[in-house]
Amino acid sequence: MAVENLPASATPDVSIPAAGSGPQKQRRQWAQTVLGIGATLGLCYYAEKVLVVVLIAVLIAFVLAPIMDGLIRIHMPRGIAAAIAVLVLIACLAGLVYTSYSQAADLVHDLPKYLTRIHDEVNRLSKRAESLEVLNPAHEKGVLNVRQATNWTDLLTQGFGSASEILLFASFVPFLVYFMLMWQEHVRSSTVMLFSMHNRHTAYITLGMISAMIRSFMVGNLLIAVFMGAVSTVVFGIIHIPFFYFVGFISGFLSLVPYLGVLLAVAPPIFVGIGHLTSESLIVIIITVLGLHLISMNVLYPKFLGPRLQLNPLAVTLALLFWGWLWGAIGLLLAIPVTAAMKIIFDHVDTLKAYGAWLGDD
Repeated sequence: MAVENLPASATPDVSIPAAGSGPQKQRRQWAQTVLGIGATLGLCYYAEKVLVVVLIAVLIAFVLAPIMDGLIRIHMPRGIAAAIAVLVLIACLAGLVYTSYSQAADLVHDLPKYLTRIHDEVNRLSKRAESLEVLNPAHEKGVLNVRQATNWTDLLTQGFGSASEILLFASFVPFLVYFMLMWQEHVRSSTVMLFSMHNRHTAYITLGMISAMIRSFMVGNLLIAVFMGAVSTVVFGIIHIPFFYFVGFISGFLSLVPYLGVLLAVAPPIFVGIGHLTSESLIVIIITVLGLHLISMNVLYPKFLGPRLQLNPLAVTLALLFWGWLWGAIGLLLAIPVTAAMKIIFDHVDTLKAYGAWLGDD
């Protein structure tokens, strides 16, 4: 039988789907995304100590970079300039420890007295509670149902391990900072070269923006903490808080701790003032700490850090919750710069711009 040649217009249009296209390709992409997120979370969890030490060194290196750059401008070799910058940091820390050592020693010497006062206050409140019959009814039968207290030390030191382990990992920080300063240009250029040719300019711009954000974050926080510490010291001195020149700056710096700042900042002046604090002094302490915290969050932070961070409050809260859960107290301190760096990366990657917009405050 002869087969007639059909005209081209009559030839049925049968298209064969390309391999890996359609729903199957989407499922593969989702699977790869889930695996990538899982691998990242696993790395953050199991390599916590290493990542924390590296991130802390990065933050410190960005603060010291202007010092090194200034020394290089006067024709000092980079290695010597980096070493001097690290020595300046160590000298500042040593000076801070030296000036506060005597006050801290006096505070430790008087610590039993403060603990006795706390014990007396707790007993007084317990007796008042008994008079109001607030305790568990089982107490009437001679059984006191005591609920186990939350171990705040374990919570705040989650992931740190023993003191020797902390010192071991902390000893790497000065060396990491030195080598980061020494090789910063090499690391930056080499990182850019990891990308394809048409993405290198974007990578260079992204790294520059992250550097500027981290430097602004560290310097801005330092200036805000000094301001809050100075004001707290003056106020605590006026109301005659013991060790006000020591406790004031501790309270000011603790106020910057995300999420827990207000509670942590109130604790030192109340602790050293137990036994001779009047109700008026207590109100002044609370108003001072709360007022400074509100000023820093609503005035100083938007002015000094807002243009660099560009994170909305919901994103900040979720970041604090996530990194605090993952890394404990140190996660609360690193949550904002890490999340802000992620947003900068998202803003410069086409497939991730939607996530950057979600994190942003526009």
